[in-house]
Order: sequence, then C-alpha cells, then structure tokens
Amino acid sequence: MECIKIGDVSIEVFRKPIKNIYLRIYPPDGRIQISAPKKMALDAIRLFAITKSAWIKKKQQDLKNFSRQSERQYVSGENHYFKGNRYRLKVIYQHTDPHVELQGNQFINLYVRREASIERRAEILKDWYRENLNEMLENLISQWEKILDVSVEHWEIKQMKTLWGSCNSKRKSMLFNLELAKKPLHCVEYIVAHELAHLIERHHNERFTALLDVHLPNWKIIKEQLNDFIV
Repeated sequence: MECIKIGDVSIEVFRKPIKNIYLRIYPPDGRIQISAPKKMALDAIRLFAITKSAWIKKKQQDLKNFSRQSERQYVSGENHYFKGNRYRLKVIYQHTDPHVELQGNQFINLYVRREASIERRAEILKDWYRENLNEMLENLISQWEKILDVSVEHWEIKQMKTLWGSCNSKRKSMLFNLELAKKPLHCVEYIVAHELAHLIERHHNERFTALLDVHLPNWKIIKEQLNDFIV
C-alpha cells in the first residue's frame, strides 16, 4: 500500500491487476482509498485525486452529517430504514416478549418493557433486521447460484464498518453486512451477485465486470445507489 496527500487529506493507494482507477470513501470516518492499475504512475494517481477533491470534501461532510443523525436513542418518532423505505419508530410498552412489527408503510413498532435500556432496544431491533435480511439472502443466494452456476458453502451476517460484503473464494464462504437490511432489495441483490461472481473470478478485473455486465446490466447504477449515505 502507498499513501498520498492532497492538502490535509490522506489517501490510501492500492495497486491491483485492473484497467481503470477507482476512488472510494468508507464510513464511518471517511477513509479514502484509491485502487489503481499496477503500472500507473503515482503522479497520474495524484492528479486523478486532485480532480476529485471537491467531490471528496462533499462526501466526507455527508458522512459527518450522517454520523450525527445516526446516533439513535430508540424512542418514538425517530427515523429508521427498512428495505430502502423510511419509517417512524413507535415504541410500545408492554410486559410480553419483546418484538418488532411493521405497521403499514409508516411505522416500525418496537414492543418492549418500559425499563428496557437503549442497548436492549437496539439489540431487539437489530435481531429483527437480521431475521429479515437472512430471509432476503436465502432467496437471493439460491437464485444467483443458479444464474452463475456456482455453489456457496457457508454465509453469515455480520455488522461491518467498511464492507457491504466479502467472499472467500477458496472456502466458498461469504459475509454480508447487517446494514443491507436497510437498503432496497435490488441493492442487496447486487451485493449477492457481486460476491458470488467472485467464486468465478477473484479479482475486480475485466472478466469480473463482464460477468456483472451480462447478468446484472444496471449494476453500476445500483452500486451508486447503495453507496448513497442518506439511508
């Protein structure tokens, strides 16, 4: 890994067997990473980064704003997202087992005891997200195993800071970010297709992008939607 600085901004540079150069900004702290072709001159990479300076500053500010907004108290009236839609949280106190239910297209009802802590409320809602994402992934993985003619040996859901998903192609195992439960279903499908495509091609090279171009032609548009920090 190399590192370049544009003003007071540090950027990690990774050389990869790819044709094009890519820039990504990762939540929650706005870490910047450039993936560049192995033979590209460092000065050319630096010039590319300079042309993206305004965009970088905007995205980092978006991340800061989002971070402030996402400090949850798990009280009635908060905005929470599920499958790309915004819902109002409605906390309902009761002495039966805690659970979560959708109320139409407007509310996520969180049933808890009055004395339940913020951490306990967060845990209950997280379990609900996990259960729903698990169901989505089961269906999508089954579909894309058939489409790509591959087989997944193991997959699980995990809270991750910088990745939507990851694939160990040798073990045929995958991880999916719990935050995907908040994204539209077509975004979840893109991540499934992306990770399963790594069972055919490990690297983000022309062969890999060609697979996505054939089987999910609008994947680049979906990728941009997925990385929108508003949700």
